[in-house]
Amino acid sequence: MKESDARWIRNRASKKGDKPMSDLQQRIEALYRSDLRGSALLIICLWATILFVLFMTWPHIPHAGIRAVVAIAAAAVLIFNTAAILAMVKHYKEDKDFIYGLDIKNADASRNRQS
Repeated sequence: MKESDARWIRNRASKKGDKPMSDLQQRIEALYRSDLRGSALLIICLWATILFVLFMTWPHIPHAGIRAVVAIAAAAVLIFNTAAILAMVKHYKEDKDFIYGLDIKNADASRNRQS
């Protein structure tokens, strides 16, 4: 985390008219939970889509060798994409104060400019 960003997060509660630090943590947790739900939904949709396509095309694949290639490819797509999404969620959890703190900082600055 950059020192200026860390300083902003630490001093956030001390500024006149700003929300207390616990509110910042609540906002960070809310954004993280939202991303967690979105990631879970994406994984479910990915699996449902790939499995649907696999089962719907299965009867139209004439050769066993081609079926094996298609099944292995589908499994690879599912495994690697699921692993990538889970790794992203893990990274977000480890560094959520920095990631979401910046988002909140920018959203608040944008809101203050519009006011």
